[in-house]
Amino acid sequence: MASGVVLTDEELEGKGVAGVDTHAGTHWLCVLDKRGRVALSKEFPATAEGVRALADAIGSPGGCAAVGVEGTCSYGAQVADELSARGHRVLEVLRPGRPPRRPGAGKDDARDAERAARDVLAGEGTSVPKERGGWAEALRALLCAHDRCVGACVKLHAAALSLARMAPEAGRRRWEGMSQADMMAACAAVPEEGASPLGRALLALGRAWAAARAEADALVAEIGEVLEGSCPALLAVHCCGPLSAAALAVAAGQNPRRLGSEAAFAALCGAAPIPASSGQTSGRVRLNRGGDRRANSALHTIAVRRLRHDPRTRDYVARRMSEGKSKREAVRCVKRYIAREVWRALTHPMDAGWPCDPGALREARRAAGLTQREVAAALGVSASSVSGAERGRRESRHVAMAYSRWVMDGMPTDAGEGPRAGKNPQIPT
Repeated sequence: MASGVVLTDEELEGKGVAGVDTHAGTHWLCVLDKRGRVALSKEFPATAEGVRALADAIGSPGGCAAVGVEGTCSYGAQVADELSARGHRVLEVLRPGRPPRRPGAGKDDARDAERAARDVLAGEGTSVPKERGGWAEALRALLCAHDRCVGACVKLHAAALSLARMAPEAGRRRWEGMSQADMMAACAAVPEEGASPLGRALLALGRAWAAARAEADALVAEIGEVLEGSCPALLAVHCCGPLSAAALAVAAGQNPRRLGSEAAFAALCGAAPIPASSGQTSGRVRLNRGGDRRANSALHTIAVRRLRHDPRTRDYVARRMSEGKSKREAVRCVKRYIAREVWRALTHPMDAGWPCDPGALREARRAAGLTQREVAAALGVSASSVSGAERGRRESRHVAMAYSRWVMDGMPTDAGEGPRAGKNPQIPT
């Protein structure tokens, strides 16, 4: 069974296919004729002129059904853009690792280009490439910069901790038990005048940490702004913060429908279980260790947050554990459901309407004479979540939905009490 984009007989009738092995300095092109024979195998420089010559060598789109390009978001980006502009159908081809190559088969650019072309012909390991140059590409750049800033903070803290541990006994005790932020703030506050070499080094590390931390925080705010303007539905997913949303958006790309279904998106994120049945067992699955690991980490982060703050998620995990699943297996089920929610948000990026008027929730509560703590106890959430729902905070959208339903049910304060004061307030949606 093919595991990629399969070309139909009508698309292949009388046409050949091509494959391109891309690198930083050169690209190798292999063209197969309509019978699958190598018609051209040639190297081109990775320059604007070389890419145009490569496209000329392929010919018109009428004679080539599709072109498989490796690394359409890296070394092959220029090739993919040029071919797409000329009307060619471009497919992304996976770069082969050592296991996919046959034992004894060599590694050279000509063979890799031919393999890319034959993968297109067979529909193996090919996919529709991501669109570039839009908001998803902007998130990718911002997320990369944020990772480097956070990594710099970790390394600076490790260096400061190493130096502090070499200080004399009296000075070393000062830094014990401090969090990263507190320690680096104390380092940045070391008086420069008359400081010892150790103090001067800690001061420099503290200043550098503060600068990197400030840049990381600014990048998180900018990531949130991009998502608010381009995909607010992703931020509306319960317990999905800007960094998790950005990781999932980058994994799917600006054209998530290229994946075909939410099951394919779950597989891309490594959240789809893999069948592991044999002749003696059936219905068994194992953990999927493939896919985009950063997207998988984002789904795991959302699941952990829901376990802490969402009673429905805790009830679901408890029910699955009562059925014989371990907690890890139950959390994997939660991640699969979250992947489905994320897919809906990605395919309907602007569908993030607030479930009700936040001000109407506040007025209904005050009219009933209830405090936020009483509402929180009735809903099984924290008082801060109720306050966020009444103020329209996006991270409290899930609570606002439950809050709205509770108000429409008459605001019962316990299981045995009916509608409060006989009222049934109407919340505008």
